[in-house]
Amino acid sequence: MEHGVFPGEPVSPAELTDEAIDSYRLLSADIASGVAVVSTRLRGRDYAATVSGFLSVSYDPPTLLVSLYAESRIAEAVVESGSWALSLLSASQRGTANWLASPGSPLEGLLNQVSYGRGPATGAAIIEGCIAWFEVRTTQVTTAATHQLVVGEVVAMGRRAAPDDEADPLVHFASAYGRLA
Repeated sequence: MEHGVFPGEPVSPAELTDEAIDSYRLLSADIASGVAVVSTRLRGRDYAATVSGFLSVSYDPPTLLVSLYAESRIAEAVVESGSWALSLLSASQRGTANWLASPGSPLEGLLNQVSYGRGPATGAAIIEGCIAWFEVRTTQVTTAATHQLVVGEVVAMGRRAAPDDEADPLVHFASAYGRLA
């Protein structure tokens, strides 16, 4: 028999206990996801952060969604700029993922230790060696709890990975980075 924090009765957000929130955090860490870098350029400055909350919304027109912590610099910059890039990382890019996921990373020189190029449509940073990249123009922003869900239409895309890295994505599972291969 399974035991859980919620014994079958609906719980309102006001009734959530610290125990329930901790349980959710623990259990939701077991949702495997890809790892990417979201980036934008605003007033001549680059902003970038590691994300694992993103998805393809539609093929026609090509549409992506990224979930960003609402109070983060990257969320504010992406929303204000109106365009962004998403670079899907390979397992060999774990160091880049760690660097851009670090709290308190510098605003100036954030990308100094990251190899990147510029996207042709938005000028946002595209991580060199990424499995795939997408440049996106924002079409909708929705607040969901503590996050901004940013939806946009893909305006350019491509690959920058070596053939060996294309089939070896970086994944996030159980609060850690890993690989499929």
